[in-house]
Amino acid sequence: MADTDDSYVYDEALGEWRPAGALAEADTGRAPVRDAAGNLLADGDAVTLIKDLKVKGTSQTLKQGTVIRSIRLTDDPEEIDCRHESIKGLVLRTEFVRKR
Repeated sequence: MADTDDSYVYDEALGEWRPAGALAEADTGRAPVRDAAGNLLADGDAVTLIKDLKVKGTSQTLKQGTVIRSIRLTDDPEEIDCRHESIKGLVLRTEFVRKR
């Protein structure tokens, strides 16, 4: 008897045929979020700033090399929500962070 897992689905983003089971596992409902180096980011990851950033609304500057722990992904794949001990409600652009 033939195996029922032989169905394939065309993935337009990659331009190739993929097994339906693999595509269903990869579909989280969000676009993949990548850091400045191209690494995939996930909720709870720790990231490091790759340049000094002035924080809008304050006189503070986050220095290059600052570690931000427990990030949360947002609906925008270019932004992450994070916490810093001195700044509440911090949102960073993914182009300025690198995964630890």
